[in-house]
Amino acid sequence: MGVRKSYRIKKEDEFQDVFDHGQSVANRNFVIYHIARPDAKHYRVGISVGKKVGHFAVTRNQIKRYIRQTLLELKGQLPDQVDFLIIARKGAAELDMAGTKQNLIHAFVLAGMLPPSALGSTTHSSSK
Repeated sequence: MGVRKSYRIKKEDEFQDVFDHGQSVANRNFVIYHIARPDAKHYRVGISVGKKVGHFAVTRNQIKRYIRQTLLELKGQLPDQVDFLIIARKGAAELDMAGTKQNLIHAFVLAGMLPPSALGSTTHSSSK
């Protein structure tokens, strides 16, 4: 199972609201825009992977699958009262699942959505 519909931002005006009023952080492969929603029961996420990132739909869909899988694995750790957008940059097309997860965790730490200790939970002995 992926990210349930109630956890997704789908409408253009909701996307735009997070873009216009949210804070943004970025690393080399992802940009995260986030905005607090104190009345929310759970977080909502929008995922954007443009044609500049992957020229073929297969590539863009794979990146989105990796992002959704990472969110599923981090579900209990992410804050509930927030809407956020994840925008993939060109380098995201070169990442495998482990690389995607590591880069997203780094971006979430930069955004203050995960504690810095979360960075250590994805390192493998072969990633040095």
